[in-house]
Amino acid sequence: MVEAKWIEVSLIVKLEQADAVADAFNQIIPNGVVIEQNVIQQAGCPENHLESQVRIFGYLLVDGDLEKKKEKIEVAVWHLGQIQPLPLPVFTPIQEEDWMSAWKKQYQPIEIGERLVILPAWVEKKVPGRIPIRINPGMAFGTGAHPSTQLCLSLMEEIVQSGIKVIDVGCGSGILSIAAIRLGAGRVLAVDIDSAALRSTRENAAINLIQDELEIGQGSVKEILAAQFGFIQAHLVVVNILANTILQLFVDGLADLVCKGGQLLLAGILEEQTARIIQCAKLQPMTLERKMVSSDWAALLLKKNN
Repeated sequence: MVEAKWIEVSLIVKLEQADAVADAFNQIIPNGVVIEQNVIQQAGCPENHLESQVRIFGYLLVDGDLEKKKEKIEVAVWHLGQIQPLPLPVFTPIQEEDWMSAWKKQYQPIEIGERLVILPAWVEKKVPGRIPIRINPGMAFGTGAHPSTQLCLSLMEEIVQSGIKVIDVGCGSGILSIAAIRLGAGRVLAVDIDSAALRSTRENAAINLIQDELEIGQGSVKEILAAQFGFIQAHLVVVNILANTILQLFVDGLADLVCKGGQLLLAGILEEQTARIIQCAKLQPMTLERKMVSSDWAALLLKKNN
């Protein structure tokens, strides 16, 4: 029997607990976490209000640090549970091959907006009148199935202009960076702190034949501002992460990445968290141009004041 290479860490919580739990997971799980809605009841979870429950999950590599990371997750969940009861995290061994097979069964083409279609890398079909973005999700996140990603893509379809510069902070699978190039952006910088995400972005860039138009690097806001990459500012900056992480990125200088008169597109935010983000953005100073909501998730389009 082949030993599992990955451990899935999952926890089903109430919607209002999701951000805190995801933020705690994100500090320990190197390739990011996913918040999934419409979950099935898990033992230990409250039986009422199932419609408001979400599943937080991510993947840990089976290596010498696995037990230490599992312990950190259990401790973090225990501390959060002192505020409001939480079930124990579930650790499930998983083969990367099995994970990919499961994706191939359920991951189907997704039409977004008026012009885009997300296609699994293994699907050969073409969709007439649609710009294809082919994605092999790997163990990084960003398949186009999550409402946050779809909101980003819908807004990008409207605002990306020919030849502009774009920065994608926390690029994951590279889906937003690839979409920006497909929509006509001139130069795109994709950064992530996780090496698995960068490998996934490079692979997907090659699948879409745009690797020469995309700069990929390890880092985040601080590294961009330190001039470690090809450019420091862009007409459009996209960030599809978690609300608490976005707030920290503002502290790190996120708004400084946006050219005067440029736009900042934020997602990965629950609708109830938008007020905090908007208030923080106003201090930059930035003005809210659009707010789109889907399944309790929101995307905010902000403009940097001249």
